Amino acid sequence: MVWETRSAAVQKNAKTLEYTQITTTAPIATKRHGGRAKCLQRLVRLDMPIPRTLALSFDAVAGIAVGILPDTTAMMRDFGDGTLVSVRPSSEDPDWGGPRAVLNIGMNDARHAQMELSVGKASANALYLRFIQAYAVHVARLDADMFEDQPFDKNDPDGDSALQSALRAYEDETDEKFPQDPAQQLAEVLRSMARAWSGTTARLLRSAKGAPEDAGLGLVVQEMALGVGHDNSGSGVIQFVDSETGLPQITGRYKCQSQGRDALGGQRDALFLNKDPRGDSLQDMLPEQFDRLVELGGMARRSLREEMQIEFTIEGGVLHILDAVRVNRRARAALRIAVDLARDDVIAREEAIMRINPHSLTELLHPHVDPLAERDILARGIGASPGAALGRIVFSATAAQAAAAKGDAVILVRRETSPEDIRGMHASVAVVTEKGGMTSHAAVIARGLGLPCIVGAFDLVINSKDKTLTTPNNRRFVEGDLLTVDGSLGEVLAGEPKLLDAALDDAFTTLLDWADDARDIDVRANADTPADAKTARRFAAQGIGLCRTEHMFFEDDRLTVMREMIFANGPEDRRAALDRLMPMQRADFIELFEIMKGQSVCIRLFDPPLHEFLPSTREGIHELAEALDLPLSTVTARIEALTEFNPMLGMRGVRLGITIPEIYDMQARAIFEAAVEVTRRGDTVVPEIMIPLVSAQKEAELVKSRIDSVAAAVRFTEGVDFTFRLGVMVETPRAALRAGDIALNTDFLSFGTNDLTQMTYGLSRDDAARFMFDYVRLGVYTEDPFHVLDTDGVGELLTIGAERGRAARPQIVLGICGEHGGNPESIAFCRRAGFDYVSCSPYRVPVARLAAAQLAIAGKWRS
Repeated sequence: MVWETRSAAVQKNAKTLEYTQITTTAPIATKRHGGRAKCLQRLVRLDMPIPRTLALSFDAVAGIAVGILPDTTAMMRDFGDGTLVSVRPSSEDPDWGGPRAVLNIGMNDARHAQMELSVGKASANALYLRFIQAYAVHVARLDADMFEDQPFDKNDPDGDSALQSALRAYEDETDEKFPQDPAQQLAEVLRSMARAWSGTTARLLRSAKGAPEDAGLGLVVQEMALGVGHDNSGSGVIQFVDSETGLPQITGRYKCQSQGRDALGGQRDALFLNKDPRGDSLQDMLPEQFDRLVELGGMARRSLREEMQIEFTIEGGVLHILDAVRVNRRARAALRIAVDLARDDVIAREEAIMRINPHSLTELLHPHVDPLAERDILARGIGASPGAALGRIVFSATAAQAAAAKGDAVILVRRETSPEDIRGMHASVAVVTEKGGMTSHAAVIARGLGLPCIVGAFDLVINSKDKTLTTPNNRRFVEGDLLTVDGSLGEVLAGEPKLLDAALDDAFTTLLDWADDARDIDVRANADTPADAKTARRFAAQGIGLCRTEHMFFEDDRLTVMREMIFANGPEDRRAALDRLMPMQRADFIELFEIMKGQSVCIRLFDPPLHEFLPSTREGIHELAEALDLPLSTVTARIEALTEFNPMLGMRGVRLGITIPEIYDMQARAIFEAAVEVTRRGDTVVPEIMIPLVSAQKEAELVKSRIDSVAAAVRFTEGVDFTFRLGVMVETPRAALRAGDIALNTDFLSFGTNDLTQMTYGLSRDDAARFMFDYVRLGVYTEDPFHVLDTDGVGELLTIGAERGRAARPQIVLGICGEHGGNPESIAFCRRAGFDYVSCSPYRVPVARLAAAQLAIAGKWRS
């Protein structure tokens, strides 16, 4: 193992393993001594009142773990006779953790007797007792229950009995008296902390936090500033921003006669720092020290280029700074802090951009469950669309619409959703499905709507007929019961945990504006409705990269007409039905063009198989027969005739456009007439028309020929000239391989990575979730390929398609419009491959904008 290798190397160089006093010029480095040691040196350089501190390097601590100890007698001598010290961990990254700090090392019977005279019996007893408890538990490894803090005993106000009880317990358990030699005490504490870091449990915890296997630990040994004794001595913690919002605010606590972080432990006698109507404050009690703390906080912010939480002690009126750590923060606060630091010229704007994890923006875009709330988890699935919502469960789109009409918040629960459920999804606050994966129907639509969504919750038993939901442990819920959906973590919760609101404030807008200045790839949105388009505009998408027109046909007034078209006896009857749909389509496109105000709008022509517009239940089939005034047997026979064994590979997309050309003719006419109308109103629009599921050059040629004819007819009829762009959605492997041929008839190629991944792997994107977790866990796939773009396999097809398309037509525009477009790792691939844009769900646009900017900045920094 790497740790053992480091330890072996240390043994060969034992003589060089010396400790270093932290001074302004000492050779302290984060990668050798850890972040805490380096931060303390920076505070020393700011001339802050830091107690004398010694640093032990990673190698020195590795040596201690195998028995090579420093001269602890000399170390204690450096601090002076009778001085108490503390030992704290110093890992390279504070998030990696480390052993617990141990305070008051050097406390023994003799020192205790001296301190009774200087600070009083109660304080001396408290200091000694604290050290005995820590040493017994963390060094001697005794049962913590024997040494827990004793409750206050009115018959023992000074704590004499508690102290003697702890000493007896230590002696009884170890058959030794409590160690009295300060050097021995320090040596054992150092050894214990070093070995704890190298233990299996600690390694696993570090690994879970992303630490490398050979992560080192440094230790800092610091003179104690006691915080007990005369006047208002004590300890506290102070920070200058709110951890939730990032807004300026002095927070923290101070506790008299205390040490370390005691003030944050919830004791009733802890004081507020600044003036507060709820109680006494440090500002009232010790105004000079408070003002000095505020001054030092500002110095730390400017010098360390970060908002810091400062741990301090006041001893007899003298302020000591013990440590400073990066303020713990939520996503909203992290963004605000980065923006404010850049606004104040503490850091550059580019650095502010790089400090924010793009994935963390999802917490700001949606309400989410309070991390401190209790969670009654009923089931887990795939968190397909982030955010959280509370509502009453319903089991059908009809029930969702009815409840929404009454103003009720509902959660739509289905085995899986189909296009006819879209209206119910619009009426719901969240969606849960038993089946499905990251690119299933429910997942894609929910992301577009910004609804929290969980798919693949296979442990749930959903009975739509009985309107019941049963959990793995047989808890049963019926329609109308209240549940909470956490789409970020993929958890279905019982009850009403506290939800926190979204946080789209001025800092959010500012950071993304800076990101737009830095990025070098466009970000569009997948938007099917005017509401989606408005969301895309709100998040500053650079146009619509995918408008799925079939979603416009599921409104009640359109669905009936669409079904009449499907049951038409021939082309003329089909045209008659489509002529009734055409004005509705035209109105949709006019609204989209006006919302986007001249930005690109890429409209995908009709794609799904026709059976998706037909009912599947006996009741639905009977209603359709009545609506069409046809015999039930005729309707049933027609539905059966349209049923396919594998509809996703059947009569859909361009195949429908060629065999039933009236559909694409109607859509093209609606697009062109909408463009003419918007042009007459004074806006310029160049619509982009995309042909789905193309596999052969001839398919694109046939459709292009008809669309050109429709365009010519509209130009003649309307007396207005216009331009448009025609492109192909590359979502079959053959289209990628033959992109050079296909490009000859197109202005752009947009790679639909959802279907392309499905066809390349031979996976059903709706069913793969059943085994995908195991595949990733066992290392078959490094990631779910429907979640993170497979740059090796699918990525090679994208690269081939891009290269061959560009070779045939150098000015061709390249983009991707699958859900991978909002994934930071996938955007990196698209930049390398020379794509012009990515397109994703509206609520993923901010994530994509920030990720694209970070990639551009990182590339510039490397060069």
